[in-house]
Amino acid sequence: MFFTHLECSRLCGAPHLDPRQRHHLCTCGAPLLARYDLDAARGWSRAALKDRAPNMWRYRELMPLFEGEAPVSLGEGLTPLLHATTLGARLGLDWLYVKDESLNPTNSFKARGQSAAITRALALGVTTVSVPSAGNAGNAMAAYAARAGLAAKVFLPRDVKTPFIRECELYGADVTLVDGVITDAARAAAEAGASLGWYDVSTLKEPYRIEGKKTMAYELAEQMEWEWPDWIVYPTGGGTGMVGMWKAFEEIERIGWVSPGLRPRMVSVQAEGCAPIVRAFELGTKNAAPWENPATVADGLRVPRAIGDFLILRAVRESRGTALAVSDQAMIDGMLDLGGSEGISAAPEGGAALAAIRALAADGSIRSSDRVVLFNTGGALKYLDALPT
Repeated sequence: MFFTHLECSRLCGAPHLDPRQRHHLCTCGAPLLARYDLDAARGWSRAALKDRAPNMWRYRELMPLFEGEAPVSLGEGLTPLLHATTLGARLGLDWLYVKDESLNPTNSFKARGQSAAITRALALGVTTVSVPSAGNAGNAMAAYAARAGLAAKVFLPRDVKTPFIRECELYGADVTLVDGVITDAARAAAEAGASLGWYDVSTLKEPYRIEGKKTMAYELAEQMEWEWPDWIVYPTGGGTGMVGMWKAFEEIERIGWVSPGLRPRMVSVQAEGCAPIVRAFELGTKNAAPWENPATVADGLRVPRAIGDFLILRAVRESRGTALAVSDQAMIDGMLDLGGSEGISAAPEGGAALAAIRALAADGSIRSSDRVVLFNTGGALKYLDALPT
């Protein structure tokens, strides 16, 4: 195991922190990142993966584990990378792929982050975990908390879709509905748990959800024969997945599994009714101002302020990528296209990614020979009422 310490994501000069103790944000207010002895890890061969279980913990040497610890797992990860030949032909793209995260436990990519976060929480002696959520993160946290034997407190916007509430309850979580959006739920969760010692697993407010999400990049490398695609198109709310993959690119290159070179162009896709990252990208700012009155059919994209905004924007800019917003109708059309053309159950977020690819292919940014990976971050079943009848 090569896990060594926690480091400020802003490199503010604060001392490195011991991950055997509880930590959330750096003293400067920035997210903390898990760090590893990557020089020592160069001796870890990718051939070691050959006979390992088909889940994200196959990369455990560069995950937040210490010797003798076992992950809290429901089999998350190693989701299919599907060559979308029918949709690709319609868009004039020979190499369009869909990384289908809907096949994770609890039907979304959130399973990855919560598996890692709950694993560390259990190792730290936590008894109660809490999370504000737009839906899928709450479902995943509740499931992994149940698996670990921890009490779960989930705070959801009051207008969240009913299936998200019921699934949290299915796993035994205590659900609190809050007026407003996810930022209001976050305030309520912090106020309720501060004096009770609850362990907060909010997006980027603890260091480990990002470590679960980064495994999407490890899998892409493995599934694409240790070469990066040209484009990654990613629906962005809190942005942990994009930040995690950008972190993983460096790790994978540093240990020698992929040759350093041009990394994928990262595309951050948001909703027209909630696009703080897109606006900041267009304005050239390092941080994203909060979005007023956020509204979109995609609950996962209704995030008016991302604590890791500067990390998302850094990944987009350093990769020579872009950020764009799409309409709710374009998302729904994308869901129907992914379902009707490829048999993929896509949430509106996945539909948003397809809408962005359509726009980038139409304006010539994406070329026909480019290898493009669309991230479908969740399934359609909790969003069926959004589809036309």
